[in-house]
Amino acid sequence: MRHKKNTKTLDRKVGPRTALIKNLAGQVIIYEKVKTGVAKAKVIKSYVEKLITKSKKNDLATRRYLMTKLNHKTAIKKLLEVYGPQFQNVKGGYLRIIKDDKRKGDGAEMVYLEIIK
Repeated sequence: MRHKKNTKTLDRKVGPRTALIKNLAGQVIIYEKVKTGVAKAKVIKSYVEKLITKSKKNDLATRRYLMTKLNHKTAIKKLLEVYGPQFQNVKGGYLRIIKDDKRKGDGAEMVYLEIIK
């Protein structure tokens, strides 16, 4: 039974799941728009929004925290130099999920996850 277990597993074990989340979050930050599945998009949205909120304060501790949460140095740089100042006065809701067609191969529902400008 999964009572009171709030972690979305995405049908992966811990190591592959954290690698997936870090890489996909980095891609969203760098490219500003990524096409993925619904479940992954929901997990990544909350993950990236927390990182953007944290990046509003640009200091060494924040940079080191982001290094533990992301694999891409360019994503960390973009968070601190672009998105931190851009969303300084915004309380939340930095990303949006836009539905797309179903994938041809298996019929999975696809969405675009993009950062609101």
